[in-house]
Amino acid sequence: MDDSYQVIVVGGGFAGKTAAEELGRKGVRVLLLDANNYQQFQPLLYQVAASQIGVSAVTRPLRSEFRRINNVRVLTAEVTAIDAASRTVTTADGANYRSRALVIATGAVPNFFNTPGADEHAYPLYSVADATRLSAAITAVMDEADREPSADADVIVVGGGPTGVETAGALAENVKYLVPKYFSPGLAARCHVHLVDMVPNVLAAFSEKSQAYARDRLTKLGVQLHMGTAVGEVRPDGVTLKDGTVIPARIVVWAGGLQAGRIITESGLKQGRGGRVDVQPDLTAPDLEGVYVLGDSANITDADGNKLPQLGSVAQQSGKWAARNIYADLTGGVREPFRYWDKGYMAMVGRGAAVAELGRRRLQLQGPLAFVSWLAVHLALLPGFQQKVRALFSWANGYVTHSPAQVVVGRPD
Repeated sequence: MDDSYQVIVVGGGFAGKTAAEELGRKGVRVLLLDANNYQQFQPLLYQVAASQIGVSAVTRPLRSEFRRINNVRVLTAEVTAIDAASRTVTTADGANYRSRALVIATGAVPNFFNTPGADEHAYPLYSVADATRLSAAITAVMDEADREPSADADVIVVGGGPTGVETAGALAENVKYLVPKYFSPGLAARCHVHLVDMVPNVLAAFSEKSQAYARDRLTKLGVQLHMGTAVGEVRPDGVTLKDGTVIPARIVVWAGGLQAGRIITESGLKQGRGGRVDVQPDLTAPDLEGVYVLGDSANITDADGNKLPQLGSVAQQSGKWAARNIYADLTGGVREPFRYWDKGYMAMVGRGAAVAELGRRRLQLQGPLAFVSWLAVHLALLPGFQQKVRALFSWANGYVTHSPAQVVVGRPD
């Protein structure tokens, strides 16, 4: 049992990394635990899956993030159990760590909503491993279809939110621009991208104007929309919708929702929607002293009591705010309720096209101006200078020349 740390942070994503960073700069001794030794930039994983950018553009070693903050120790270890009441965590090698304050920011896992076959046959898109696995699978399907003139190479994307729309748009652009160049026009004619969701419109959280723009743009890219009917079953050769419609496909991408992972469900914490913890206004877990739950592990509300979405900006801001409250705990100060700065929503819908609704008043942008805004925001949020340069080069190369730098991927398992 190591009690030398004032704060333990479980999870090195947006929320956990930000909390550890803020506390370390204030001189607090922090232990940051993550199963991976890198931070991943989740909003761009779909571009890794579509071979538009490389893994090195969306990941940065956690130790690089903290090389100038000596108070933070980064330990690559899988946390297998959390005793929230005693603020103790156990890692896979049997080690136990306890601290005065515990931050749980373990992210989430795909929510298949008990859809038969989804866990076995669908490709989630929540981690670097997911993205590279999907990229390799798409390439393998294209190679096989190229050898068999009668074979199709359709892809179904389940989920009409930002991740699903961005993924479908990126894959449709590959079919339009890259498959004819790298394979043949004949193969491109046999490739189709489908987008499926139980809600009637894409980007349900956006305005009707943004929804209409996204729907029109996807249709022009060749995406076939199947809205208003849920997926009843995922099979190795496609999906069956609940109205009986069968859509054949070689690959099914699941972008249909997230839920809290096992570490939350087995921690003894009270769970709410999606298995996440309904945290107090100050971001602490109910009925527990010194335990904070952040990011995709938590259901966080704004000042009006409205549930906030699972966005990187929410995670990042919650990490910074939790660090302030933890520092107040350690120094005899007073915690303050979380106040979220609403920056709005964005989604790319293919080359030169995006929708953006900025700020609390939702300033609406569509088209090239929204696209430039999307690029600027995501470039600014990438974790390191090298990652920004790599992403910028890949975008310029791909969008200008229609020849992305990342076209070589490994074989699937």
